[in-house]
Amino acid sequence: MDEQEKVLNARQEMDQLVVDSLKGRKIKPNVVFAKLSDLSKVMSKGVVHWSRVNSVWPLQFGLACCAMELMDFGSARIDAERKGFLLFRATPRQADVMLVAGWVTKSMIPEVKRLYEQMSKPRYVIAFGECATCGGPWWESYNIVKGIDQVLPVDVYVVGCPPRPENLFSAVMKLQKKIGGDVEY
Repeated sequence: MDEQEKVLNARQEMDQLVVDSLKGRKIKPNVVFAKLSDLSKVMSKGVVHWSRVNSVWPLQFGLACCAMELMDFGSARIDAERKGFLLFRATPRQADVMLVAGWVTKSMIPEVKRLYEQMSKPRYVIAFGECATCGGPWWESYNIVKGIDQVLPVDVYVVGCPPRPENLFSAVMKLQKKIGGDVEY
């Protein structure tokens, strides 16, 4: 009896030592015992990245004459949908790219910021035309902002007055490369 009690006490002491040594550590599951949620996150990460790159939802924000060229971009002649630039969205909550086409007045800045903040994240901005890029012919005017980049972070600039829809198509492809992580110099 006495020897059995010693063995039981020794076993209990060893179990207690193991429990005490593991109290401060968190054991991560290995590959065999991975959580299903972790596995699904890893598996879906590539699909989410691919869908972000290949489906860009623009918010049409035409403020001046460049908006006509912006409308031509949505025509069948350009066919931007084949590259993943989908239909223009009517609400900012459904869009992730803001196309600023035309001059921005100082009284319009709060509305532009409000629409930008309502867009889904991650969000991007394309400055379309000379007026959105640097103020255009009215850059010396007291009420025209000298480029939308003074208000919002611009990702891609489209030059021209008025810029061609093909230029916007090229800018969209550059934005998709930027979203995908490909850097151009």
